[in-house]
Amino acid sequence: MKKNYTLLCLYFFSISITCLHAQTDTSRWMNGWTNFQPNLERYFEADTKIPSMITNDLTLTKNKVYLMSGNVYVANGATLTIEPGTTIRCDHTNPASLLVAKGAKLIAEGSKFEPIVFTSNKPAKSRQTGDWGGIVILGNGKLNTGSGVAKVEGNFAPQYALYGGDNPEEETAIIKYVRIEYPGRKINEAKELNGLTLCGIGSKTILENIMISYSADDAFEWFGGQGDFSNLISYKSKDDDFDITNGFQGSLTHILAVRHPYISDVSGSYAIEIDGYTSENFKPMDEHLSSLKVSYATIINLANQESTPFIKAAISAKSHAYVSVEYSSISGFAHVIKLDQSYVDSSDIVSKISLQKNLFNISDQGLNYRKNTIYHPNGFFASNVFTKGFSNPEDLYIAPLDDARPSFVLKSTEMKNNLGQPISLSH
Repeated sequence: MKKNYTLLCLYFFSISITCLHAQTDTSRWMNGWTNFQPNLERYFEADTKIPSMITNDLTLTKNKVYLMSGNVYVANGATLTIEPGTTIRCDHTNPASLLVAKGAKLIAEGSKFEPIVFTSNKPAKSRQTGDWGGIVILGNGKLNTGSGVAKVEGNFAPQYALYGGDNPEEETAIIKYVRIEYPGRKINEAKELNGLTLCGIGSKTILENIMISYSADDAFEWFGGQGDFSNLISYKSKDDDFDITNGFQGSLTHILAVRHPYISDVSGSYAIEIDGYTSENFKPMDEHLSSLKVSYATIINLANQESTPFIKAAISAKSHAYVSVEYSSISGFAHVIKLDQSYVDSSDIVSKISLQKNLFNISDQGLNYRKNTIYHPNGFFASNVFTKGFSNPEDLYIAPLDDARPSFVLKSTEMKNNLGQPISLSH
């Protein structure tokens, strides 16, 4: 049950949804290249092994199926190009990871009907989260650490593990129409690899139409850098779906995060987790803090009334991070956003956190914060819409529980907020 107190003027009691017309399918960008049942896919066995050290330009072609085993490095300014339709089977016995070092480049441009696939080399119906490591891209973009450089986590050779620099516009990688399935291998009890780790990437980097499924750790994680990216999917990851830190500044548009209420990391998992900075001894100026704008997102936890004890906030913001979310739906969580104690008062919150014209379906309160009586004259959530009660996913979306061909499109996207303003989530 939602708590009826005045936390930032939630106005739950007076918000209503007014459906004006049926929604057209706005998820067409997902058609053709996605796969929501990758464990059933019968991929061909690998016939060609990728070398562990790539120091000259190399192209992987779709007429072969590749095996990636152990750590594979792209270094010394080399470019690894992958043709549309190429499949890379990733070793689980000698867990595979691809690291693209500073100065090197990955060009993985699939197409809508010929996506590039990185997947476990286990046979169908036996693949599991964390079968292999992940893809790591290291660039020369800016970080907000004290030194401006950092070393990526993992069991990587130290001479290839540094990232960060003074080239904020670098085109660090081009990744389009790519699926990454079953990554997130555990290195030790405290550390795991992400599906796609993006460190110090430049603003000319292209990331679009990427699907990461069943990652044992985060799906996407940015360490510094900048850029504007779109059409990204995180499907049933164990840890965070989109993780931001070390001063990343940019936007995510048309993203989908689908979580399961019973799948979470022991440290706590969120659809979006953002830290303004991570250094214990150095606080950057405000203009260098992590800043994220999210537009036209669908963030859904497949929770129903019975699983509400296991859910938490959709978004976690810490260490003075800036977050803006607009024209999005967030459903199946206890709270919309959780803030740490770095946000000192309501003015600080309003200056750093913006939630505008969204639909929220939550089981508890909109904001999870240490103080229970924070006021803002215009109502922090007033331009958004809350469902009148906690709804099951199938009540809001067309076919969210269909395993083969799910649809996370809202049944109705035209509504009015508490201010009487029309909101359209059709995009």
